[in-house]
Amino acid sequence: MTDTVPAVDASKPVVARFCPSPTGNPHVGMARTALFSWAFARHHGGKFVFRIEDTDASRDNQESYDLLVDVMRWLGLDWDEGVEVGGDHGPYRQSERMDVYADVAQRLLDAGLAYKAYDTADELEERREAARAEGRPSGYDGLHRDLTPEQQAAYEAEGRKPVIRFKMPAKDWTFDDLVRGPITFGADNVQDFVIVRANGQPLYTLTNPTDDALMGITHVLRGEDILSSTPRQIALYEAFAQIGVGDGSTPRFGHLPYVMGQGNRKLSKRDPESNLLGYREQGFLPEGLLNYLALLGWSLPAVDGVERDVFGLAELVEAFEVSRVNPNPARFDLAKCEAINGDHIRLLPVEEVAERLLPYFQTAELIGTPADDAQVALLAAAAPLVHERIAKLTEAVDMLRFLFVDDDDFTIDEADAAKNLDEKGQGTARAARDALAELETWDTASIEAALRASLVDGLGLKPRLAFGPVRVAVTGSRISPPLFESLELLGRSRTLARLSAVL
Repeated sequence: MTDTVPAVDASKPVVARFCPSPTGNPHVGMARTALFSWAFARHHGGKFVFRIEDTDASRDNQESYDLLVDVMRWLGLDWDEGVEVGGDHGPYRQSERMDVYADVAQRLLDAGLAYKAYDTADELEERREAARAEGRPSGYDGLHRDLTPEQQAAYEAEGRKPVIRFKMPAKDWTFDDLVRGPITFGADNVQDFVIVRANGQPLYTLTNPTDDALMGITHVLRGEDILSSTPRQIALYEAFAQIGVGDGSTPRFGHLPYVMGQGNRKLSKRDPESNLLGYREQGFLPEGLLNYLALLGWSLPAVDGVERDVFGLAELVEAFEVSRVNPNPARFDLAKCEAINGDHIRLLPVEEVAERLLPYFQTAELIGTPADDAQVALLAAAAPLVHERIAKLTEAVDMLRFLFVDDDDFTIDEADAAKNLDEKGQGTARAARDALAELETWDTASIEAALRASLVDGLGLKPRLAFGPVRVAVTGSRISPPLFESLELLGRSRTLARLSAVL
């Protein structure tokens, strides 16, 4: 898009925020929003606020809250102010700010900017149906906007509990979206809305802008699914300026494109590829996942006409301009996500790869907790064998399992055994065992020389046919890390025992 107004006021520090609700598992759309907000704040040298919107007691829970904090730390999206770290505008959980919202709601009532409405659900629906039948907007019709004290008392005498509605000024609403450019909502499409339920519980429509105003938020990046709520929030900011809530300014809004899943439909929390925790469990690196999420609607500027898909967080921060966010829906491509993650694995020093692999081997119970020094050393020695071959850390668990599993628990894939360890394959395994048993030095070069001399030169086999039976007999699969290096790490006695076991 082309900015009609600069995205940032140079005279005012940038303050961006991320404010999820603790309901269910964190999802990739949430992480993409957090990433863009974080990168925007960091790019402009501003502040990033992480708060929790947990006013819905029926859906919010502590487990989801803990997961949100854990995932943000795993992703490496640090925050300057918010839950766990504190700040000047706390508390940062909405459930701990109810007195703040009650005060703001009362001030809006006292200033005549909000009112109590006593409509029942049946009355509202009846009037909405009539409006739809007549082709009129079906939002609230303002019937209780100007009730007299006597009318209010009469409704309360009936036992009715009022909601609090905000009075929307009768005007069109235009704002310059950071992603989509100028957007206008007609007055007829933005009616008076509820800010406090009849039970006294404040709604998102009040709590979210109240927190933004009191925390000095200057920029709001969020999903386009709540674009329609923006005029209401802008109207509230104007009302806040009248009653002294915040500094009287209105944040700039940018609405991020949908993330689409399979079948070209919006990716939902329930879709398997949406589960953020699943990516951590599968062995995605946080930097690899974030790199891919950044590409869902944004791209690194080309250098000398060359575009680059693989980059780190520092490069993202340096290059991030919200004007480069594409407003069109972005499609989540799992294959590309895995490929980029594999690129990030290969960018790591092999020593760090081994460190990151350790928790996955412990989860698979191949290495104990705490880890045995010898097992850690074996993993460090084996990591170079898979460093260039895996796209996810969990793939290394399957590829290197044969090194760590007890011999009593070692198994061979039945399909691979059928293809490679028939009568001819067993003959090859016997020749390999005999040749390896003669070795005085057990290292990669000696192992390779002995097997080539025995199987390729001696039996006249092509390498693929020569080494396949050995690979399956020793590693349990026809797919494994490089054979000769694997045998060196497995050791003489275990290698010979496995070859003997298939004969």
